[in-house]
Amino acid sequence: MNCLRVPLFMGLPAIVLFAAVAAGCAGSSAQRMAAPATNGGYGSDPVLPKPKPTLIPTINIAEAKGWPGGVTPKPAKGLKVNAFAGGLDHPRWMHLLPNGDVLIAETNAPAKKDSGFSLRKIFMTQAMKRAGAATKSANRLTLLRDTDGDGVADLRTRFIEGLNSPFGMALFQGKLYVANTDAIVAYPYVPGQTRINAAPRKIVDLPAGTINHHWTKDLIPGREGRKVYVTVGSNSNVGENGMAAEKNRAAVLEVDLTSRRTRVFASGLRNPNGLAWNPQSGRLWVAVNERDEIGDDLVPDYMTSLRDGGFYGWPYSYFGQNVDVRAKPPRPDLVARAIKPDYALGAHTASLGLTFDRGSTLPPPYRGGAFVGQHGSWNRSVHSGYKVIFVPFDNGKPIGRPKDILTGFIGAGDQAMGRPVGVTFDKKGALLVADDVGNVVWRVTPAERGK
Repeated sequence: MNCLRVPLFMGLPAIVLFAAVAAGCAGSSAQRMAAPATNGGYGSDPVLPKPKPTLIPTINIAEAKGWPGGVTPKPAKGLKVNAFAGGLDHPRWMHLLPNGDVLIAETNAPAKKDSGFSLRKIFMTQAMKRAGAATKSANRLTLLRDTDGDGVADLRTRFIEGLNSPFGMALFQGKLYVANTDAIVAYPYVPGQTRINAAPRKIVDLPAGTINHHWTKDLIPGREGRKVYVTVGSNSNVGENGMAAEKNRAAVLEVDLTSRRTRVFASGLRNPNGLAWNPQSGRLWVAVNERDEIGDDLVPDYMTSLRDGGFYGWPYSYFGQNVDVRAKPPRPDLVARAIKPDYALGAHTASLGLTFDRGSTLPPPYRGGAFVGQHGSWNRSVHSGYKVIFVPFDNGKPIGRPKDILTGFIGAGDQAMGRPVGVTFDKKGALLVADDVGNVVWRVTPAERGK
């Protein structure tokens, strides 16, 4: 089935029916998955086609199914994969504690009040249901511990409950900081503890409100220990809700923990997610989801180093100074100073997780670079993403083409058995991957090595 577009004269019942049909369009993903080499949306200087705006977005989501018994993702040559933990509830983000325990954010978007009818809302609701992203948030952190060192977690506890769509986590100076969708909170932490019952202490509020379009908030401590950096996504695709709704959004914020003051560190980042310090350059990097609805190969998601005060284009331009005419009113002054991102990660790949190799046990050629969890496309007639990739780095900069690390998340019948999100390394140097559709944390190790 080819992806369709709804004609202007369709009434509401037909539109709703169309949304359901469009959500399943585009044939078998096994035959049509787009590898990085098939389009120009990867690398430091991607080839960008002309925009092709559509009244109705292309919707092509692999329906969430889950993993059949005994089936796993497909690791790259020289690697193997096993389930570190299964039976989780929408695991999206992870944090490694110093003793080797792994914290998992079992989370999803907060409940929203009905804001009335809109065509785009109908399409997005159908799409999210099909993708498995419309489940109620568990609102907790779960602790996983591998007590016998066999590469499988055998201790699981509910570490913190009663959170509000939690995402990013950071432990430093004896406190565990958690980024809820509406605030950063802190808890006292004792090494080795398996549950925290203490009440949270609010550090600062974060942009949320009734729209809260991109709800995930990642955070990372600054190198000097006095600040944290936190991601806040936009409240729209391309500013259609008005720029007043975007205050302190589409940005990475810097929070001073002493004064509790917040400022915009970098802006024009439509939906920033994974934050990571580059061990080669010492600079802060972020993975960013770009805008939709102007074509299969626009706009590439990307990862980039961040400059203090830097502006990266959204919503007025993309990948540098390519103007998006949909943003009203135009801002040629901001376009002129828009910074071109460092590395494109493919259009509509939903690149969320980002972590750098810091002495992993993975074999060459999977060392010395960045690992990216690509959650997968919805606004593309040919699927992209739905995999974990590795981007080589040299002297602090990405080089060459990305390499697939973990694939096979889409199976027969164009159904998603899993969707990768957060990525991190465990204490032994194995790569962990949170899969929020399969409800699994996968563990990737060298094929020729033991646990």
